Amino acid sequence: MSPARAPRRRSTRTSRTALAVSAVVAGALALSACSGEGNAPSGGGGTNFVAGKGGIDTVPVADRTPAPTIDGKTLQGEDLDLASYKGKVVVMNIWGSWCPPCRAEAPTFAKVAKELKGKGVEFVGIDARDPQKDQAIAFEKDAGIEYPSLYDPDGKLMLRFPKGSLNPQGIPNTLVIDKEGRVAGRSLAALSEKKLRQMIDPVLAEK
Repeated sequence: MSPARAPRRRSTRTSRTALAVSAVVAGALALSACSGEGNAPSGGGGTNFVAGKGGIDTVPVADRTPAPTIDGKTLQGEDLDLASYKGKVVVMNIWGSWCPPCRAEAPTFAKVAKELKGKGVEFVGIDARDPQKDQAIAFEKDAGIEYPSLYDPDGKLMLRFPKGSLNPQGIPNTLVIDKEGRVAGRSLAALSEKKLRQMIDPVLAEK
């Protein structure tokens, strides 16, 4: 092997390593991004859902797929399994106390959750990538949130949703799950009360 060829091989290996690192970093950023309205990733290409305006996607009833198993310990240390809510519409909000858009939308979620309690709708939070429970619990108290939140400091629950589905792609994200336990809608950005109700009401009205 001539000396002139060695640098070329090292350069190729270096380029491949750089590309691999870039891909990992990009994936991590996609999962932990904090999105406000108008700053959400887009989706819908080659999938069975309809990409709407403002980062809200919906799935026709016939094309819906079951939500994955979502279970674990809440911030208060209690067991929670999403399957226990079958027969009700579930609004699942993925948030972090470190996320400004999450702080902006939290009082809205607290308000709507209280108003729809007992009307066939259950709210569940997933506190993602918060290293300390104390910060997350204080966040809920400040916002007036009374519904439970699963504690997910590593963001692993988000990864249970298969690619190509209405999987969470950042923080905050909101999913609406129908009475049969199927994912019916997703928001990729913080929600106003109007948009939140626009996601919930059609699914709640389904027979």
